[in-house]
Amino acid sequence: MSQSGPNAVGVDNTHRRKWNREEFLERARQREEQEEDGRRSKAKGPAVQRKPLKHRDYEVDLDSRLGKTQVVTPIAPLSQQAGYYCAVCECVVKDSANYLDHINGKKHQRALGMSMRVERASLQQVQERFELMKKRKVVSTFTEKDLDERILKQQQEEEERKRLRREKKKEKKEKAAEEDVEEGDADVAALMGFGGFGSSKKS
Repeated sequence: MSQSGPNAVGVDNTHRRKWNREEFLERARQREEQEEDGRRSKAKGPAVQRKPLKHRDYEVDLDSRLGKTQVVTPIAPLSQQAGYYCAVCECVVKDSANYLDHINGKKHQRALGMSMRVERASLQQVQERFELMKKRKVVSTFTEKDLDERILKQQQEEEERKRLRREKKKEKKEKAAEEDVEEGDADVAALMGFGGFGSSKKS
């Protein structure tokens, strides 16, 4: 009777694959050299130059859909879904605060080709900005006389308002009194028509 088991005498247990160590060490060395060459070539490539951050030259539209109803379907394109759609990044943001965060954020600015660094202003640019602000500024020569005139004008307007209110109240009272008189006359006429007074007794 023959023995059974993995270490049985006379059984060939060399069916497992044998690996050539020298061959695979050589392959590993070649792969490492190729990866190192790839890293060097990437490092030598030119760095991406992005423009500095610029002031936004358009108005952000946050109010155009305010108060409007919209049917939301899962098959609608992104630009027609509920929320704020960013055409640059092709994404939908659900509320205005997150939309502002998105368009001011790094990912959006990179998609526009800008870095988050601000260009350093020169002395001439600062002087030009000061001149522009001076031209915009309205020169105001405010005096005490102007203040007195404004106070007097406000007092006159207040008096005019009070006078108009009094006139309206007076008109309402007169109208109510006229209506009371008309109602009284109608009551008297009704009483006379039903024989409450004189003419019915005489006949």
